[in-house]
Amino acid sequence: MIDLAKLISQKPQDIPPVSAPYVIAEAGVNHEGSLDTAKRLIEEAKAGGAHAIKFQTYKAETLAAKNSPAYWDTTKESTPSQYQLFKKYDGFWKKEYEALKIACDEQDIEFLSTPFDVESAQFLNELMPVIKISSSDLNNLPFINYLTSFNKPILLSTGAAHLWEVQRTVSWIQEKGNALALMHCVLNYPTPDENAHLGMILGLKKHFPNLLIGYSDHTLPGNMDVLVSATLLGAHIIEKHFTHDKTLPGNDHYHAMDEHDLKVFWQRWNQISPTLGSFDVTALSDESPARQHARRSLVTTKKIPANTIISADHITWKRPGTGIQPQFYDQVIGKKALVDLDADTLLQWNMLD
Repeated sequence: MIDLAKLISQKPQDIPPVSAPYVIAEAGVNHEGSLDTAKRLIEEAKAGGAHAIKFQTYKAETLAAKNSPAYWDTTKESTPSQYQLFKKYDGFWKKEYEALKIACDEQDIEFLSTPFDVESAQFLNELMPVIKISSSDLNNLPFINYLTSFNKPILLSTGAAHLWEVQRTVSWIQEKGNALALMHCVLNYPTPDENAHLGMILGLKKHFPNLLIGYSDHTLPGNMDVLVSATLLGAHIIEKHFTHDKTLPGNDHYHAMDEHDLKVFWQRWNQISPTLGSFDVTALSDESPARQHARRSLVTTKKIPANTIISADHITWKRPGTGIQPQFYDQVIGKKALVDLDADTLLQWNMLD
């Protein structure tokens, strides 16, 4: 199994610019307070091909004020208050996450959960190899300082952030010495395809060339081409909400992928990835016939008697490329023909003095 901590600690220059991504199934709180459902999500994420499953750990009282307004599509999730929504699903705590860690180990899938407060971070630190920082905490300096104190690699989402904000937060984390990967993210729930702005993956690569870049997705699953495109743009880590039933109302079910969708992603990737081939620019062995026969050689335009000095009107360039290459045109001009040459002869060096 791929080790996420080791992956984040690598330099982008040390791995292929495009490769099969590390996939995180973001279960969040789609277990809706049921440990059995959470374990089912673990099993189905593994069956779909995820490398990790990630939950979210919070208490409504420490996450949102009671008058905090909704920022999601209320036609899909009608709860008008963040506090009210979070209160529905904040029943899991230390004991439950310890049980989920064991279930993940049994399924050979990495366990992750985003902490949203100091207490949850304390016990999750004992269970996880990597700390995930939500986009919503990108400006939360005291909390970031606390999370970096665990000296673990950091996965930071960049949703709803200007470049200067990302640069500032990266500097906070790098000052502490933690390995870091950035996740392009758009905080629309759901995100229309035209708002995915996958080009920002390249923007992050440009501005942070020494950091691994990933993509945290909130588009509707569809044919999973958004995730395939993100991977082709160089996202080495892919995170997407995950559910066991996309028809369930509310919360994060409606824009989540399920086991089938994840399998579709891998099927699409496995179809496309062989076309990537090598990232080193070189001629292929299968191109040898074309190198010989589709390139051109210097060719005589007329009969040339022996001892004739070759001039520009004596030669042109034609296929195949098994004679003197056209790059030596200037060197051939002024040489003497050693033998009689018929018109349309491919010149060879042993024909010239």
